[in-house]
Amino acid sequence: MGTDKLLVALAGQPNCGKSTLFNALTGARQHVANYPGVTVDKMVGWYRYGDTRVEVVDLPGTYSLTSYSPEERVSRDFIIHDKPSVAINVMDASNIKRCLYLTFQLLEMEIPVVLNLNMMDVAKNRGIIIDQAALSWQLGIPVVATTMNRGQGKKDLLAAIQAVADTKKSQSPVRVDYKEMESYLRDVQELLISEPNLVDTYPLRWMAIKLMEGDETIQTLIRKKASRHEQILTKIEILRDQFEAAFDEKTEMYVAQCRYAAAEGVSRPCLTRAAKSGIARPAIGIRDRTRFA
Repeated sequence: MGTDKLLVALAGQPNCGKSTLFNALTGARQHVANYPGVTVDKMVGWYRYGDTRVEVVDLPGTYSLTSYSPEERVSRDFIIHDKPSVAINVMDASNIKRCLYLTFQLLEMEIPVVLNLNMMDVAKNRGIIIDQAALSWQLGIPVVATTMNRGQGKKDLLAAIQAVADTKKSQSPVRVDYKEMESYLRDVQELLISEPNLVDTYPLRWMAIKLMEGDETIQTLIRKKASRHEQILTKIEILRDQFEAAFDEKTEMYVAQCRYAAAEGVSRPCLTRAAKSGIARPAIGIRDRTRFA
């Protein structure tokens, strides 16, 4: 049974065809608003799927979900505070490895995700062959291929959105392995776990990663929500200093490198490139997913 109303967020990097998808889903049933406190436009529309009214919010195109730009902040804040039923991660199918950087961050926010491989015609023209089932298995989420400017794959995407919304917490997505930082992340989570205002509202591992990155917005959130905020932030700063001294690497750079490595590990076995003769090169065997979990 579907619910009476769903909230769906479209998230993707610039030039992935996200606006085309938004228009295809909502048609003329859309309007422009603003996010509070910023001048970034907020595109909102809706469609009906059976008995369910689905509200769709087209988040600003962004490469990441940090706090370095208004687009990044409003996208992240919407996902965390408005808690959409499903996030559609719209991806340029011809640039999967680059686009997975955003995918991993969405998954760390513990929101149900459907990966939309859009612009499949571009990938095909570039000779890129995608093993859709393998990519879905590697990531642990549904993957739907579309060429939305031609209307191809729309029905499959609509069905996947509803299925994920109905099953809710059944996803077991891949987790990026932050290797030497994992013990530090566990220490940060231990500091946060006794703060009900945080644990009951925000994903604990996601907060730990952001705090190890030195994210100022999350630090401000800790000051507002945590009763022991001074003690927590002081200990986290010590942990960050210890990590940087031990591994001679800025924490935010280390996190980024781990995500890029995970993107390589996930994408490589799922992609082949057609040879000039028209015969695809042999696919590389699927790697053990536990390497990224």
